[in-house]
Parts: sequence; C-alpha cells; structure tokens
Amino acid sequence: MAAPVTTSTEHVIAGQQRGGSERIEVVNPATEEVIASVPAGTRADVDDAVAAAAAAQPAWADTPLADRIAVVRALAGELGARGSEIAATITAEMGSPITFAQKVQAGLPASTSAGLADLLEAGYAFEERIGNSLVVREPVGVVGAITPWNYPLHQVVNKVAPALVAGNTVVLKPSEIAPLSAGIFADILDRIGLPAGVFNLVHGTGDVVGAALSAHEGIDMISFTGSTRAGKLVAKSAADTVKKVALELGGKSANVLLDDADFGKAVKLGLANCYINGGQTCTALTRMLVPAARHDEIVELAVAAAAKYAVGDPTDPGTRVGPMSSAAQRERVLGYYRTGASEGADVVLGGAEAEGLPDRGAYVAPTIFAGVRPEMTIANEEIFGPALSIMPYADEEDAARIANATVYGLAGGVSSADPDRALAFARRLRTGQVDVNGGAFNPVAPFGGYRQSGIGRELGRYGLEEFTEVKSIQL
Repeated sequence: MAAPVTTSTEHVIAGQQRGGSERIEVVNPATEEVIASVPAGTRADVDDAVAAAAAAQPAWADTPLADRIAVVRALAGELGARGSEIAATITAEMGSPITFAQKVQAGLPASTSAGLADLLEAGYAFEERIGNSLVVREPVGVVGAITPWNYPLHQVVNKVAPALVAGNTVVLKPSEIAPLSAGIFADILDRIGLPAGVFNLVHGTGDVVGAALSAHEGIDMISFTGSTRAGKLVAKSAADTVKKVALELGGKSANVLLDDADFGKAVKLGLANCYINGGQTCTALTRMLVPAARHDEIVELAVAAAAKYAVGDPTDPGTRVGPMSSAAQRERVLGYYRTGASEGADVVLGGAEAEGLPDRGAYVAPTIFAGVRPEMTIANEEIFGPALSIMPYADEEDAARIANATVYGLAGGVSSADPDRALAFARRLRTGQVDVNGGAFNPVAPFGGYRQSGIGRELGRYGLEEFTEVKSIQL
C-alpha cells in the first residue's frame, strides 16, 4: 500500500507549527492501519489563529493584486508538480482509487486555481461605475473555512484560493478524517512565501474547532462544505454574530432519461456519475428516473454496466471503487442498503449481504435498487456510497415532479436524442447545475445548490465574489 508523504501534521498558526497533547488518529480505510495523527485543536488554538489572521489581514489586503494573483498562480504550479504525492496521500487517508485521485483529487485543485489566476489576469475588475457611483468589491476580512473528507484538497482550494486573492486571511479546519492533504497545502503556501498569519490551519473536530470558528466574533465569514445537518448547525452558530455564511451541502440528484434517449449510453454515463469516488460525492446522480415502460430493460443495462465496478485495493490503478472513507461511513451505507430492501426496493445488484468483498477494510458493494418509489428513504436521503436507485415515471410531467420532490437541489442530469428537448427539461430542474447528455464538469462555472443544498457559489468569478463585500461610493 502507498503511504502518505511525510509532511507536517501539526497546526499552522501565525506561520509556526504547533502540536497538541491530545491527538486524532488518521486511519487508512483500506488497511485499517493508523498512518498518522493530528492534534485535537482547542478553542484556544482557534483564538490564536483568528488573532493571527486578523493581524495579518490589513497588510495582505493592501498587497498589490498582481502579487496576490502571483500567489495563486504559484499555488497552481506547485499543486501540479506535487500531484503524485497529493494523490497517494488522499488515497491513503480516505480510500479514493489512485487513478481517480491522480486525475481529480489532485488534478482538479491545480486546474481550478489556475483558472482563477487566468480570470484575474484576463482583467477581472473588483470595481465598476454605475451612474454616479463607484461600486467596489472589498475583502470580507477573516474567513473561517471548514472542509470535508470526500474531496479533501479540492474543497480546501475552492475556498482558500479565492479568499486569499480577494484580500482575505483564512483559518482552515480540514476534516479530521482526511487531514493530511491539508498539511501538504499548508507546506506549499509556506514554500511560495505567503506572509505569516495570512493562512492558518487548525486541526480538530467539528464539535470543538468547527463550532468555535462558526461562533467566533473575530471571524467575518464562514465557508462550509459538508452535510446539510452540519451546515444547519454552522448557520445557527454563525447567526449570533451575523457573519456572512456560504454553505455547500448535500444532494439527492436526479438523472432523467427521457423516452427518446440512447439508453445504453445514458445508463453507462449515469452509473459512472453515481459511483464516482465510491459514491461519496455530493453531486452524484443517485436517482435514475426512467420511463416506466422501459424500466426492466434499463435495469438490465445498469446491472451489466456495473460489472466494470469491482471493489478493490485503491492503490491498484485498475480499481474503480475503493473503500468507504471510514468504518463509520461503511456502517452508514450498509444501514441504507438494509433500509432500501426492507422498504420494498428490489436489490438487483450488491446490497448489505453481498459477498466477495475484501476481508479487511471499509468496503461495501456497488449496489443497484430497482422499482424505487419516491416515498422511500433511499429516494430522499443522501446515502453517500455506491448506490443507484432506479425510479420509474409515467410521463415527462411525472419525471419533473419526482426529480424536484426532495429538500435538495444541488445537481441533476437529463438525456434525450433532442438537445433542445433536453435543455428545456434541464430548465425545469430546481438545481444549481444540470448535465445535459453527459455534459462535462466545468471548473470555472458556478457551483452550488438550491434549497437545503446550500447558500452561495464556488468556482470561477462567482466563487471569487463570495469572498467580497460590496460598497457603493457616490461621486
């Protein structure tokens, strides 16, 4: 098994590393071995990090924009140069298959930060004239960033890079489940010469460090990615100080196959999207809505396509589905598998009792449920594992109703032989993004959700502007 790189696993506060007497073990979910530990941060650690960020913020905001852009450009270059290390570390800390880790877990942060630098170098302006007013976008101040374990570096870069280039300083709390890639990130920022205190890293749990950041009077904005349940707690805590809040939360995204779609192609694309990163992806298209008359045919296509998704060692380049991120996540997913079967869904592949999995590690079987009804638990709650629910619909109106009948609104998909028909249906989906006929992810387009999938947007211009306040100066 590949081991993570030997990078710092300590806090970084005011440019200095700091340990702690209490430690949190980092466990490789494929081997169940402890591979590192990080300090269990305290409120005092958060106080010190916030103080350091507040002290550094005025000078950083006054730093010429060209110099701040240069930091992001250098970040993109370093992320690309250290891609192999980053991928191996993420595979070890949360089980993402190495090929996926190289292309996405490590590759995407490099491309999104480069895209941000491109945007600014192309002439994006932080001010504009509207009549007799000069409208300027200024830094929010000190940003608290709380990031998840499923894309542990991508989500860090999505927040920290635009926050920094907009003139903010940052206190980051990465996931305690997968914190090691954040240590590499901190090392990169140090190597490229970011001034002390501009970026600070505090490890720890959400209950302690996350709660302290959310409620802290010295934090001007909280940017959180994680579950909807946790996001609600962050928003409630932040409300007492009326700080700015950006939330990227859960999803239960529908993939609608219209009756004229190329079902063979659409099923393969849909299954790949559903099983991406072991299904541990908030935008995963986990509900496949299909014409009722073609339901059984599509189920057969899905089961056949799933044969390529054997579970295996995540360090093997041929593996497409590795372990879940932790033993706790494995039990959560298996619980949903049992619930789906008990509520009457047909388990046509995998399930909680599937055999042939590795004897050791947080593995679950890629699973397909057929005949899923809208009222079932597995049609409404985020499983966050490799589970596809195939749901029949009567007609296009019924498909739109079922697709929108959740508390979420993060992503969606639609397939049709008629691009205009597909686009028209995409406009009916109440989600922040929709893939039409397998449209590719765009790392500079706005990313975020409707309803309980979140508040605000990440990536590109829209993600940059989240980290600013707007001022009107009348002339």
